[in-house]
Amino acid sequence: MSEAVDPSLFPIHGLSADLVSDLRFMNPWWERKKMKRLPETRRFLVDAIHRRLERNLAPIVLVRGPRRIGKTIALEQVISDLLARGVAPNRVFRVQFDELESLKSLRSEKILRLVEWYAATILDSTLNEAAHAGRPAFLFFDEVQNLKAWDAQLKSLVDHSTVQAVVTGSSALRLEMGRDSLAGRISTIDCGVLSLNEIARFHGVDLGGPMLSDNGLEPLNERDFWIELTRRGAKHAESRDRAFRWFSERGGYPIGHDRPDVGWTHLAGELRDTVIKRVIKHDLRVGERGRKRDEALLEELFRLACRYVGQSPGPATLAREVQRALQANVGVQRVTSYLRFLANTMLLHVVPPLELRLKKKKGHSKICLADHALRASWLQEAIPLVPDELAREPHLSDLAGRIAESIAGTLLSTISALNVAHLPARPDQPEVDYVITIGTRRIPVEVKYQKKIDPLRDTEGLRTFIEKAANNSAFGLLVVQTDEARLDDPRIVTMPLSTFLMLK
Repeated sequence: MSEAVDPSLFPIHGLSADLVSDLRFMNPWWERKKMKRLPETRRFLVDAIHRRLERNLAPIVLVRGPRRIGKTIALEQVISDLLARGVAPNRVFRVQFDELESLKSLRSEKILRLVEWYAATILDSTLNEAAHAGRPAFLFFDEVQNLKAWDAQLKSLVDHSTVQAVVTGSSALRLEMGRDSLAGRISTIDCGVLSLNEIARFHGVDLGGPMLSDNGLEPLNERDFWIELTRRGAKHAESRDRAFRWFSERGGYPIGHDRPDVGWTHLAGELRDTVIKRVIKHDLRVGERGRKRDEALLEELFRLACRYVGQSPGPATLAREVQRALQANVGVQRVTSYLRFLANTMLLHVVPPLELRLKKKKGHSKICLADHALRASWLQEAIPLVPDELAREPHLSDLAGRIAESIAGTLLSTISALNVAHLPARPDQPEVDYVITIGTRRIPVEVKYQKKIDPLRDTEGLRTFIEKAANNSAFGLLVVQTDEARLDDPRIVTMPLSTFLMLK
């Protein structure tokens, strides 16, 4: 492999000298140069990517999640591991698409043209020749969703070449559309903010690995699985509670725990500027056909999502609120579309109402934020979640309960392939905060963020749901504040929110 750039390759593969220079800068290992210094602490995501690559059940691994949760760092750590294990440097090709201005010089099929250039210039063979020689290539494409027809290009690539690709993205809609067209060729990892186990790891505390393995959802159907989770939480109660305190104070974004010495005021500014405003001002500002979206409306809707966290406001309610705040005539349809835009960036999750026995859905979607720290930074209103702190400010209990409900909903929503809904109150059924469906079985989940539980009033929704044979539900989950809140009903597994967060 020559270090010099051969200009004769430019017209063949359509790459400009600037683009070639950028690609070489992103892949320093090609010239035997060191990578940038990476954090020693690792997300569980790194091991999950390695497992998918080793199993090789699908040629493409898709990692999707909101911005600034560590997807790029995870990819770089995977690359570092491959190189340390003896993978030849020219077998690894990485492109971070959201940082390449020079990529605009490629008019079409950017992924295919880049791979053609890489194979001819760096790998010095076709992808198939390298694979047959026992040295298959690894492709890492970061923030791929903004490329036109990225899914069609990857489909063509893996259908005609033996190669493994890891791609990341932060747009749920664009990635979901692409995932549909790549059926049978793609394995998806949904990644949210740091889990409680990972937060503990960032602070040098060992809570162990995630309770839910990377091998499927079947364990969730077993009551014994949830009983074991409660036991694990109680066993590690001291460390768990320390990690939960950090989570309460700083949220789950890695930037909140990389530098625990940085105060909340500075951290809140970082979240506003590099997460929320980055999404609103850049990712969402330009829509289809170059049409610009209303930045003020996006900001106001996100503020309302923070206000209605853990609740199910209808589009008409949100539209009235927006009209009052902006003094503008904003319709229900536009509000619905803009809320969907925000959900597509995974800054928030909208949990739909449960559809039972083909009945028409009743009720509105429930709003769950990607992280409660986003709310605290945007509204400049930090709400304590740690029980002893909350006890000193009882007037915040209801709001803390809604935030706790949002946290539980977000955790469930970031479990790959898990069907999550909420059940609005009906004449014959009290409200249930969440219902997870695995195959033909359902598990109701109720969040009662209280120290003391009324065994009848606080479990009515769970008991009614379980007792209806048509729901095919053998047990339910009750998420509370502390280990002391227990029930005698064997059909209901009770655990603190802190233990529930040790699930993944």
